[in-house]
Amino acid sequence: MMKYDAVIIGSGQAGSPLAAKLAKVGWKTALIEKRWVGGTCVNDGCTPSKTLIASGRRAYLARHSAALGIQMPAPVVDMAAVIQRKDRIVIAKRARLEEWLRKTDGLDLIIGTASFTGDKKLTVHHPDGTSTEVEGEFIFVNTGASPQIPAIEGVNDTPYYTSTTIMDLKTVPDHLVILGAGYIAMEFGQLFRRLGSQVTLLERSAALLNKEDDDIAGELKNILEMEGIKIRLGTAVTKASRLADGKIELTLSSNGTSQTLTGSHWLIASGRLPNLRELKPERAGIVLTEKGFIKTDDRLETSVKGIYALGDVREGPAFTHISYNDYLVVSRNLLDKAGLSVQDRLVPYCMFTDPELGRIGLTEKAAREKGRRIKVAKLSMTQVARGIETGETRGMMKAIVDEETHEILGASILAPHGGEIMSVLEVAMMGKLPYEKIRDGIFAHPTFSESLNNLFMTLDNA
Repeated sequence: MMKYDAVIIGSGQAGSPLAAKLAKVGWKTALIEKRWVGGTCVNDGCTPSKTLIASGRRAYLARHSAALGIQMPAPVVDMAAVIQRKDRIVIAKRARLEEWLRKTDGLDLIIGTASFTGDKKLTVHHPDGTSTEVEGEFIFVNTGASPQIPAIEGVNDTPYYTSTTIMDLKTVPDHLVILGAGYIAMEFGQLFRRLGSQVTLLERSAALLNKEDDDIAGELKNILEMEGIKIRLGTAVTKASRLADGKIELTLSSNGTSQTLTGSHWLIASGRLPNLRELKPERAGIVLTEKGFIKTDDRLETSVKGIYALGDVREGPAFTHISYNDYLVVSRNLLDKAGLSVQDRLVPYCMFTDPELGRIGLTEKAAREKGRRIKVAKLSMTQVARGIETGETRGMMKAIVDEETHEILGASILAPHGGEIMSVLEVAMMGKLPYEKIRDGIFAHPTFSESLNNLFMTLDNA
């Protein structure tokens, strides 16, 4: 039995920095990783997907250069080269992370699959068939989540892709059908449309992006449809099958009627589930939520004292930056007695469509449901100088302001560099600044962020 002060299971955006931090302050630490260091972000999420999206944007810009007076031949997409570039970036990033971890004194990087055998005891099954018994005074679970495959008739006999496997596709699909219309579906839908695919998105609910305001969701829907993406709402897939020519056929149910849809490729992007099957958390007495995620308190401790859950394996916003913030909360509480909580923390996020959707705080819909007295600022990108100059006038900016205090409660920025613009408002919210500070502030001209002046000026006439 190998005994440690801390055992971290999973080397994602919480696990890796936590392992290095604890080792550096003198804790004997083990970091267990079943596959590759870096977790979803480095290997299956942020890094590879945004690398591919960059290629799609270049193809889009080439096709639309004539509007700016530049005549270019139609772009030729070399999908194999696109994937090779993605792989080079991912492998290099993963290698740098692994080198850093292995050079950290007091840290053992253990490759294998961990399973609980009891309270704070684990067996690690190595790729060569051997195993190691491990015990830790503190255990930190950072095993992440994986794509959820719905129970559709025929799904197990029909070839499909997930957000992980589709990023290794070396040919451009003729017709990509996507189950789901969330953030992952929209990013990949726009990507493959720009690379040359016909794309159809199928969404069971009658509304698009139900966590966003209707005007933001509607604007994004219009943008994607203008690029040629077909979006079918209120449509469920009831059966899947593979045709003799290799294509896939989906039976759809919509408004009580049934029809079929044929595509060359099928991407399932309808949610994610926590990676817990092999870990066996029940053997340690860890309580799960109704949806199967690890249940924690507001300081990320599970039902077992000394065992913590971080990142996507716990129920909550599944974003890389949230996982990293989980690391900060846990490490500062344990080492500095900081008393930090994840309750009511500001949660920014971006959807990396083009234009990006940067989001922070309350939507208008959520604010009104809470009974807040608010003002709503809106600005179309057609009124943004930088947008007009660059030919990027799609989208809108929107902010929610408390009517009494004038503090910014939330923002939705659907614009080029929407995430960067949103971050300006996030800092204002962190400082509890009234919106007038942004309205009257000096921003460099001409920038997209400068138009936040104009966004809040719309409140003067509200």
